[in-house]
Amino acid sequence: MLTAQKRKFAVALMSGMSQKDAAIKAGYSEKSARSKGSQLAKDPEVIAFIGRKKKEVIETDDVPTYRRNVYTPAVNTPEKNKAPVTPPEAPPVAGAFDDPLKFLMAVMNDSTEEIDVRKDAAKAMLPYIHPKKGETGKKDARHAAAKVAAGASKFGSMAPPKLVVNNNKG
Repeated sequence: MLTAQKRKFAVALMSGMSQKDAAIKAGYSEKSARSKGSQLAKDPEVIAFIGRKKKEVIETDDVPTYRRNVYTPAVNTPEKNKAPVTPPEAPPVAGAFDDPLKFLMAVMNDSTEEIDVRKDAAKAMLPYIHPKKGETGKKDARHAAAKVAAGASKFGSMAPPKLVVNNNKG
């Protein structure tokens, strides 16, 4: 499984860093960075990730030329008669949610997010939706223990009488 650290290492390695520097940038300690960089460079998942990224083609409109004037009036001046452009429908941002649980659910269900981020959101949401069966607070546990202790001793309070109503007059 390609972890976040392995992904950071691969990206740093593709950007031209040495294996040691890429390992440090990925978050490994400086003392073990040399050996870890060598290990990660041989990792089949990292190699496959780098291969996939190198195969991706970045499309550009034209080849940049040296000393070309970047300022173009058609791009940098606003058009007066054009209708305002509405941005494409984007997923709601973090501030749009009142309930953090709804935000986590939106992140979990968002197919554009990375799978690791979606898994983390699901893990964070799990205790709120499916709590553990024996999970109670300290006060509840103390109260339940007091009830058991009060009913079991000979000085404990007696149970209230059971009233039976007989409405049949014979």
